[in-house]
Amino acid sequence: MLADIKSKYGLRLLTDIHEAWQAKLAGEVVDVLQIPAFLCRQTDLLVAAAKTGKTVNIKKAQFLSGLDMQYPVQKVRESGNDNVWLTERGNIYGYNNLVVDFRNIPDMKQFTDTVIMDCTHSVQRPGGAGGKTGGNREYVPSMALAAKAFGADGYFFEIHPDPEKALSDGPNMLYLKDFESVVCSLVRAN
Repeated sequence: MLADIKSKYGLRLLTDIHEAWQAKLAGEVVDVLQIPAFLCRQTDLLVAAAKTGKTVNIKKAQFLSGLDMQYPVQKVRESGNDNVWLTERGNIYGYNNLVVDFRNIPDMKQFTDTVIMDCTHSVQRPGGAGGKTGGNREYVPSMALAAKAFGADGYFFEIHPDPEKALSDGPNMLYLKDFESVVCSLVRAN
């Protein structure tokens, strides 16, 4: 399926992998292998992703500081791959809330040249919608601008024509109709 998308649209692709055996297969098609936040310290997964030679994007776990991310980066580099990105997505402090400490961006830039801000996942409210994940999409544009002020190199957004009908993460997704204005605000903020 990913190969079909790449062929049809000529896009560079990024996808999550969750188990080490998936790295080689996904690496045959995609340009960036992403390590999910809760798996960012999983040595076998990091090593398998590194050995593909593809860019490895490691999402910072919600229970780690930016400085803690030196260790996952080190595992990838020691496996022979220097092409590592890190992604900030907030920290969990309980009470169904993620909090972003934007100091994590310059902290992580000590270990890699590319730090991405996950603008939509960082406004999640885990378990905050009656036993399922809620979110505050109204804060997404501000999260992006704050990340830019702290030196982020890229931005991740989940968008949907109708987030209320999305199968997951709807409450923190941007409406497709609003996405252009968010991107334009980042371009203007130079």
